Amino acid sequence: MVCIDHVPDTRSIVFFPRAARKARRRGTALGVLAWLVGIAFCLPAMWMLLTSLHSEPDAATNPPSLTAPLTLDSYRKFFGAAGGASPWPSLINSTSASLVSTLLVLVLALPAAYALSVRPVRKWTDVMFFFLSTKMLPVVAGLLPVYLFAKNAGMLDNIWLLIILYTSMNLPIAVWMMQSFLADVPVSIIEAAQVDGARLPTILARIVAPVAGPGIAATALICFIFSWNEMLFARVLTSVTAQTAPVFLTGFVTSQGLFLAQLCAASVVVSLPVLAAGFAAQDKLVQGLSLGAVK
Repeated sequence: MVCIDHVPDTRSIVFFPRAARKARRRGTALGVLAWLVGIAFCLPAMWMLLTSLHSEPDAATNPPSLTAPLTLDSYRKFFGAAGGASPWPSLINSTSASLVSTLLVLVLALPAAYALSVRPVRKWTDVMFFFLSTKMLPVVAGLLPVYLFAKNAGMLDNIWLLIILYTSMNLPIAVWMMQSFLADVPVSIIEAAQVDGARLPTILARIVAPVAGPGIAATALICFIFSWNEMLFARVLTSVTAQTAPVFLTGFVTSQGLFLAQLCAASVVVSLPVLAAGFAAQDKLVQGLSLGAVK
């Protein structure tokens, strides 16, 4: 006599493999779509790299030739091997302005974000809105007052003027980002350090900064990219001494025409520091941008 109570449910045997196959196909389709989107985003950079390896006549053909011979003449001309202007002063100026301004932003934004998150001040939401409202003014609207101030102060074509401007421009973004990162720092750790007699600088340097390290790294990278890519103020307020890399790129557009291959080679070189910084900090960047996403 067979007991029907122990007969297995064959519906589960059929259903779960079918659901697994459907989920696998869905995951494969999403993966292929992600690859296609990623390739679409990388195509302009790949095309710029390929154009930089062509000669000027081959780069100017329409439609462009993919089978044209490759050469490094554009890079030799960019670095001054063929009698052109040296890009090193501009690259050094961009590096100095970006690194110093990013460091100043982090030093100023960390205590401000601490006061707005871990130890919130009164009406801290109004303070956050004020920081955000400073980015609502178009940059070009403040160009003339800044130019007149720099002229009267004798700071035109001065790298320190750009450092001050980049610091003030990136500080609201840094405070806004780091406030959300520092909000995830456990208050109990800070209170334990205070019981042990730790002062505020020690708490910020040895407790808050390591815990919120990924968020601080993400903020630093974004501020560095914004400073490195800024061209409007650098174009108006500098000429030769404090000229930055984006301003140097505009020199390839002359009355004689557009030197496309040289411009692409210069763009590749100028993009390398940002790409290197992003690649070096990619782990902390992903962690930092995902902080607070899952509660």
